[in-house]
Amino acid sequence: MPTIIIADDHPLILKGLKDFLIEKEYKVIASAKNGKEAFTLIKAHQPEIAILDIQMPYLTGLQVAKKCKEAGLTTKIIIITFEKSEEIYNEAKTLGIYGYILKEFAIEEVEHCISNVLLEKSYFSPELIEYLEIKQMPEALKTLTETEIRVLQLTAKNKTAKEIGDIIGCSNRTIEKHKSHIRSKLKLSSNSNSIAIYAKEQEEYLSKYT
Repeated sequence: MPTIIIADDHPLILKGLKDFLIEKEYKVIASAKNGKEAFTLIKAHQPEIAILDIQMPYLTGLQVAKKCKEAGLTTKIIIITFEKSEEIYNEAKTLGIYGYILKEFAIEEVEHCISNVLLEKSYFSPELIEYLEIKQMPEALKTLTETEIRVLQLTAKNKTAKEIGDIIGCSNRTIEKHKSHIRSKLKLSSNSNSIAIYAKEQEEYLSKYT
């Protein structure tokens, strides 16, 4: 069984997680109530796995992970949190964090997560991934040129091809060519309304382009 250190500033959550892991015969060698203590313990014991709450006094779980990375420690970090955050998810990925478990599913998922981590596989709560996929920018949009994005932005604002041409500074015919390329890249139907419908659906992401 892997050696594990756990850290959480909520005593009940810490005790519950520790009791569960011990019951499942995992080797919990230490536990901490804040991030500073967690990093000190990880550095001293160098466990195979550290399960860290994301919000802790002194150092957050992500800050502990960053310090471990900078110190060249090989401990695999699993984060537990209530937050479904794209920003935290991206930072966790950047730091090479192996696991991201939502607290409401922690007991159900932690065993599966640990099993994946021991196989050098990352594990992120399916509920988190599902939530973020809804909010993530469609990959297809990244295939469009700046002008095509602009055409979509203006289409989302109910501008006609002639109005879009006047704004961009090209002919109505050129705008129709752009629209044809957009349909092809996004695999939209040839229906004249397909682009307008798509543009409205993706307006939130289109507005992020400048």
